[in-house]
Amino acid sequence: MTGLDRGGSGAAGGGPLLLGVRHHGPGSARAVGAALDAARPRVVLIEGPPEADALIPLAAGEDMRPPVALLAHAVDEPGRSAFWPLAEFSPEWVAIRWALRHEVPARFVDLPATHTLAWGAQAAADPGDRPPAGDPPSAVAPDPHVAPDPHVAPDPHVAPDPDAAPAADVDVRIDPLAVLADAAGYDDPERWWEDVVEHRGVGAGDAFAPFVALEEAMGALREAYGTGGHERDLVREAYMRLQVRAAQREFGGEVAVVCGAWHVPALRRKTAVAADRALLKGLPKIKADMTWVPWTHRRLSRMSGYGAGIESPGWYGHLFAAPDRPVERWMTRVAGLLREEDRIVSSAHVIEAVRLAGTLAAMRGRPLPGLGETTDAVRAVMCEGSDVPLALVHDRLVVGDVLGEVPQDAPAVPLQRDLDRTQRRLRLKPEALERELELDLRKETDAARSRLLHRLRLLGIAWGEPAVSRGSTGTFREAWRLRWEPELSVRVAEAGVWGTTVLAAATAKAEADALGAQALADVTGLAERCLLAELPQALPVVMRVLAARAALDTDVGHLAQALPALVRSLRYGDVRGTATGALAEVAAGLAERIFVGLPPACAALDADAAEEMRRHVDAVHGAVGLLGDVPGPEPRDLRGRWQTVLRVLSVRDTVPGVLRGRAVRLLLDDGELAQDEAARLMGLVLSPGTPPGDAAAWIEGFVGGGSGGGMLLVHDERLLGLVDAWLTGVPAEAFTDVLPLLRRTFSAYEPGVRRTLGELVRRGPAGRHGATAAGSGIPGFAADLDSARADAVLPVLRLLLGLDGPARPGGVEEDIDNDLAGVAG
Repeated sequence: MTGLDRGGSGAAGGGPLLLGVRHHGPGSARAVGAALDAARPRVVLIEGPPEADALIPLAAGEDMRPPVALLAHAVDEPGRSAFWPLAEFSPEWVAIRWALRHEVPARFVDLPATHTLAWGAQAAADPGDRPPAGDPPSAVAPDPHVAPDPHVAPDPHVAPDPDAAPAADVDVRIDPLAVLADAAGYDDPERWWEDVVEHRGVGAGDAFAPFVALEEAMGALREAYGTGGHERDLVREAYMRLQVRAAQREFGGEVAVVCGAWHVPALRRKTAVAADRALLKGLPKIKADMTWVPWTHRRLSRMSGYGAGIESPGWYGHLFAAPDRPVERWMTRVAGLLREEDRIVSSAHVIEAVRLAGTLAAMRGRPLPGLGETTDAVRAVMCEGSDVPLALVHDRLVVGDVLGEVPQDAPAVPLQRDLDRTQRRLRLKPEALERELELDLRKETDAARSRLLHRLRLLGIAWGEPAVSRGSTGTFREAWRLRWEPELSVRVAEAGVWGTTVLAAATAKAEADALGAQALADVTGLAERCLLAELPQALPVVMRVLAARAALDTDVGHLAQALPALVRSLRYGDVRGTATGALAEVAAGLAERIFVGLPPACAALDADAAEEMRRHVDAVHGAVGLLGDVPGPEPRDLRGRWQTVLRVLSVRDTVPGVLRGRAVRLLLDDGELAQDEAARLMGLVLSPGTPPGDAAAWIEGFVGGGSGGGMLLVHDERLLGLVDAWLTGVPAEAFTDVLPLLRRTFSAYEPGVRRTLGELVRRGPAGRHGATAAGSGIPGFAADLDSARADAVLPVLRLLLGLDGPARPGGVEEDIDNDLAGVAG
C-alpha cells in the first residue's frame, strides 16, 4: 500500500495527494520532501506555467544553482514578462528535484503563461481589472512594465491596491495567514508561521499531518471568505483541476500535487468538467517564450516589482540547510561575519547569544528561538546594543547576496548569448553584490569593458552605473558600480528586438533614438554616449540629426544645454582614438551661436529664469575652456569671444544681478579682470542707489553657486569689507527680503570657511586692517614674532618629532631649526 492510499491529504480510494504549501517556506519544503518520500507517487504536478515543462530537466544539472526563476516573456513584446522565482527552500524546487532524482515525471499545471501575460496586458490597459495575485502569503505589487508574478498574493503588511476590483463577497483581499494568526492570538503572521510550521520537525509516520491541518484550515477560510477577493483564482483552479484529472487518467491515483495551500480546497472540490472548461473559454492569449534566469535573495526579499515578498530569505535558507542546531549555527555565522569586519567577537559571545535567544523564546512563549529572538540576542551580545553592525548582519545574512546560476544550454535570446560570451571573454562575471570597478582606458581589456557597459546602458540594461574614481581623475580613467539584478534578464530580452549582438543592438537603438529625439540636448547627449560606446556606424546618423537640429533651434537655453555634452564627447573621442573632426565643427558652431544670442536672452529675466540661465552660463564657460584645447580645421578664438560676451553681461543694466555678478567672477577667475576692477564693480553694485534685492542677487552670482566664493572673501578682505559694509547698511524693512537669498549663498560654504569669515567680520575693519597698518604688510599678521605664544607649541612639536629633553634657550626659531637639522642629519 502506497502513501497515497493511507489517507493524509490524498482522497480515499486513491485520490490525488494534495500538498498545500507556502511558497518559499522552508518548513513546507521539508514537509514536501518527507511526504513525497513516503508516498512515492508516479507523477508530481507542480503549480507553475506548463510551457516550462521542457525546462524541468535542466534543474538536474550541476550548474543549476538556486535561487533561479522561470521567466516568461511575450515574443512580440519582450517587456511584457512574468517571473516564477524558486529558491533552494521553495517547496516547488524540492518537488522538482525529487522527481528528477527518482526519475518520476514532473509537470506544471497552473494557468499557461500565454494567458497570464495577456492578463497583464489587459491590466495595463484597465487598472481596475488586474490579473490574479494568487497564493498566500507573499506579496508582489504590479510593475508598470511587467505582468505581476502570477502565484503570490498580497502581504498583510502591504496596503491593498486601491485600483484593484474587490470581490463581491468581501471588501478587500484577505491574507489567509493573517486570519489564522489572528485566530491563534498572534499579531504577526510571520511569527505564527514560524511557531507552527518552521519550528516543527517532520517525524516518522507524520509526513502528511501538516498538509491535513493546513487543508482543514484553508477549507474553513474558503467557506467563510469565498475567493478572498482573488476572483481570477477560480479560472486558475479550473485549469489545475483539468490537469489533475488528465494525470489521474494517465497514472491512476498515484498523483501528487504541490500547490499553494489556498488552492487545496478548490482542487479537492468535485466539479463538472464542462463547468471548468466553461471558465477557460475565451481567455486572452499572447505568444510567449520561457527560460530559466538567475535570481537573488535580495529580489526574493522585496515587496514590490516582481520580488516574492519574504522578509528574510537568508534566514529561511539557513533553516532549510541546517541539519541540526540552527540557532547555534546561525550565531556562528554571525560571529564569522563580524570578525571579517574587524569586530571583536569571541566564542564566549556566541555561547552567550545562544543562551539569550533561548531565554527570550521561553519568555515569549515560543517553542524555539526565531529570527526576532536571534536578532535581539545578536544586538545585545555581539553588537553591544548598536544597530550599525546589526544592519550589516541583516544585509549580508538575513537577506543575503546569493545569486543563482543557470546552465549555458538554457534557452535564451541571441542577444543574451552574445552578452554571456562577451562577459566571459572580458572576465566580467555578473554578481548580486554591488562592487566597484576601476578601468584604465589605455588597456585594451579595460577599454573593451567600458565599451560593453556603455553599450548596455544605451540599451537600457543598467548593469553598471558610472561612479567617481577614487584614484586618478584623468579622462583615461573610469569607475563603475556593478550589480546584476534579475530583471536585467528581461531588459536583455526586450533589447533583443534591436539586434542579435550587443554591438548591433546598441547601434540600431542609437540610430532610432537620434531620429526620435525631441530636444537638441538629447541628440548631443546621444552623440556623447555613442562615442563612449564606440558605435562608429551610428555616429554618422546622429551627427546628421545633430546638425539639422542645431541649425533649426534658436533657443539659447537649448544650445547651452547641448554644448557641454558635445565638448565632453570631443575629449572622450580624443582619449579613445575616435575621429571627432565633424563634432568639433558642430561644437564650434554651437558656441558661436550662443555668443551671439546670449546677451539679449539674458535681459529682463525673473529670479527663476535668471538662476537657470546662470547654470547655463557656468556650463558654457566650462565647455569653452575645454573646447579651446581641441584643434579644429579652422582656428577660432572662442575663448576671446566668450570673454567679450562676459564683459557685456557684467555691465549691462538690463541683465539680472545674479548674471552680472557671475560674469564678473568668471572674468576674475580667468585673470581677464583685475582685482581692483572687480572691487570697483562690486562697490558700484553695493552702493546705496542699488535696490537691496538686486545687490543681494549680484553677491550670490559673484560668490555663490558652489564656486569657491567663500575662499575668495577670506583671502580678499577688501571684497569682504565691501559686502560687510553693504550688509550693515541695508534698511531694516529690506533686510527680511534679502535674508533668504544671502542665507542660501553663505550656507553653501564649507563650515571652516564660514567660521573664518565670521572671525574676520567679528574683528571688524580695524581688526582686519590694523595688522597691515602696524607694518607687517600682510593682513591678519603682526609685524614681529610673538615668541611667548610660539614657545607654547614646542612640547607638542618635540613629541611629534620624537625628540627628548627640555627646550633649549635661545628662542623658538633657533630651537626648531636645531631640532629639524638634527632630524635631517
